[in-house]
Amino acid sequence: MPKPKHRTKQPNEISFDVRTALYNLVGADLTQIHGLGPYLALRMISECGTDMSRWPTAKHFTSWLTLCPGSKISGGKKLSSHSRKSYNRVVAHLRLAATTVGRSSTALGAFYRRLSARIGKAKAVTATARKIAVLFYNAMRFGMQYKTPGAEQYEREYRDRVMRNLKRRAEEFGMELQPELALFIMVLSLMIRD
Repeated sequence: MPKPKHRTKQPNEISFDVRTALYNLVGADLTQIHGLGPYLALRMISECGTDMSRWPTAKHFTSWLTLCPGSKISGGKKLSSHSRKSYNRVVAHLRLAATTVGRSSTALGAFYRRLSARIGKAKAVTATARKIAVLFYNAMRFGMQYKTPGAEQYEREYRDRVMRNLKRRAEEFGMELQPELALFIMVLSLMIRD
């Protein structure tokens, strides 16, 4: 009978209660945000600090992290909208957290999977990492407590939003949307997008 494998201590393993320390420091439990574990939360605080007023909005913060679309424009023509390259270690950790969250049954995981099917995995990773960064910013700056709606509720809200948009479009053309036909059109539009 083989010996059971014992978990060896990692050299960079944290040896104290991080959640309590973070809560005392920030006033919010950052580890409740899916994708932000204790180690990543500490890394982000060490890189960004606790004073988030340096960035007026979450958009400024994500721009600093280079998780926003680029704006290469020359002569009025859009040349590229790729995100800028970044050598910031926090961005690499956020992207890794985004891919990990993509496999979970959470609202962020459903968001990642929906975008991944529509625009590709690379862009979905960036968008999900940006969403995690925005949640981090709001928790740090405003003390927001994160409550996940869950993947089912996220999908239900998305479906309702698509149906409202379809009804609005039908009314613009002077038509009325039938429930069975609306479901067929919604499925067909999702298939065409992919």
